[in-house]
Amino acid sequence: MNDLSSSSAGWFAGVDPGDPEAAAAAVSEGEADEPRDWPALAVESGFAADEDEYYDRLHEATVRAAREAAQAAERADDQQLIHSLRAMDDAERTANELAERLEEWAGALLAVETDASGLDFAAVVADYEPTDATEERAVSLAQRAVDLREERDDLRAFVERRAPEVAPNLAEMAGPVLAARLISLAGGLESLAKKPSGTVQVLGAEDALFAHLRGHAPSPKHGVIFTHEFVRGTRPEDRGSAARALAGKLSIAARIDHYAGERRESVHEDLRDRMATIRARADGDTAGEDDDDTEENDE
Repeated sequence: MNDLSSSSAGWFAGVDPGDPEAAAAAVSEGEADEPRDWPALAVESGFAADEDEYYDRLHEATVRAAREAAQAAERADDQQLIHSLRAMDDAERTANELAERLEEWAGALLAVETDASGLDFAAVVADYEPTDATEERAVSLAQRAVDLREERDDLRAFVERRAPEVAPNLAEMAGPVLAARLISLAGGLESLAKKPSGTVQVLGAEDALFAHLRGHAPSPKHGVIFTHEFVRGTRPEDRGSAARALAGKLSIAARIDHYAGERRESVHEDLRDRMATIRARADGDTAGEDDDDTEENDE
């Protein structure tokens, strides 16, 4: 690192003017306690012939440093998890769309006897022996749909393996796919870790939330976390409490994963105890909010 606070040299000290990679590293890593007349020092040290050349080299170094930082961020594990999840969703959506088109086309074109529908129908058609060019195209489309389903399954398996490596607590608490989806909706693990639990609770329900803010709909109680058994499997009158409790602990799990990167059993035990309390209401046939819900929102 170029420690500018202990010398009069600038970021360019010891940097070969013809080495843009070294210049970018110096700009990224260098620091100074106070500003100085860097153009004059650069000319004095021989790094640049004049002030204009100094700024040209500074511009080249800063652009390169910014590009490298962006590439490093894009290659981060959580971003790769996001790309994998979105690719999985794309493969599934496209496969289903092709299967729908195939049912309309091949359903009447081919002599296929099956009660299957959707991608299962496509799998049947994919094994059909075409007798002319039209049938060949329909069968080829079916094979593409089946290939996409297989790719979706492979991507899901990848997400299920990778999510626990990227966010061990979040993946254990939410399940790998839901954990990846929350990270994707937030834009990254760091972004998710910085969000309050109330925001985590409604991730994926943005349309409903905006409709509520415009006065056209009630406030959503949950977003994609509804797919979690703790919310979906809780009786409707207690789902708001369940969603708040889950979102609170998911927020904590994301923070632990981002800032500590270690598994902590205590947060999982706390969630299980909290959900047991909420679900016990059904035994007493009571429903409603309690003070702990507010606590979860503030964590």
